[in-house]
Amino acid sequence: MEAVILAGGFGTRLREAVADVPKPMAPIRGVPFLTYLFEYLIRNHVSRVVLCTGYKHEAISAYFKDSYKSLALHYSIEEEPLGTGGAIKKGLTEIHGDQVLILNGDTYFEVKDLHGMLSFHQDNKASLTIAAKQMCDFDRYGTLLLSEDNRIEGFKEKQHMQRGYINGGVYIINKNELADVSIPERFSFETDYLQACYNKKRFVAYKSEGYFIDIGIPSDYYRAEKELVL
Repeated sequence: MEAVILAGGFGTRLREAVADVPKPMAPIRGVPFLTYLFEYLIRNHVSRVVLCTGYKHEAISAYFKDSYKSLALHYSIEEEPLGTGGAIKKGLTEIHGDQVLILNGDTYFEVKDLHGMLSFHQDNKASLTIAAKQMCDFDRYGTLLLSEDNRIEGFKEKQHMQRGYINGGVYIINKNELADVSIPERFSFETDYLQACYNKKRFVAYKSEGYFIDIGIPSDYYRAEKELVL
């Protein structure tokens, strides 16, 4: 299995907590956050990763070079910001297989069985599968609206929710899904693809109760430093 990791974030909201580095390079117990994602992928038998980089991309490539243990690392470098969608579209051109795993470089969601998620995606003949995490008493994330058979029927804006499933930032997508020339080179994956196309394409949710953390804000970054271990 191959993976694409979005690793071009500026980390603006983390500036008070970490040095001026790309978010995925924020140190957790002395090593970059990306290290934890790589270890997770290795445990799930992922063999190849394309890193979508932009802001201070040299910091990532200088540290990890072309491999991490058994993972082969390749770099898709944005010369100018392409948005999350544009970064993924560019990264997909480096993928060899028919389906690929996509991860946010600032989120750790321990979906227990990525190969099971891939089988679920294939069995549902989906264009996109989103790993969904059930949360309680939250307001930081939007909520997935799901049918009884886990098809995605919409996205509810951020608001306080007693309980609901959120987009966990882990996806499986078909390699050619974004290859259409009508799709711009620069766009938001979340707004211009997910929210704009859920009623035109088959998007499904794969529910998982694995550990989840998003280091995008200082409080959760400090929590990650206490909770994550290699």
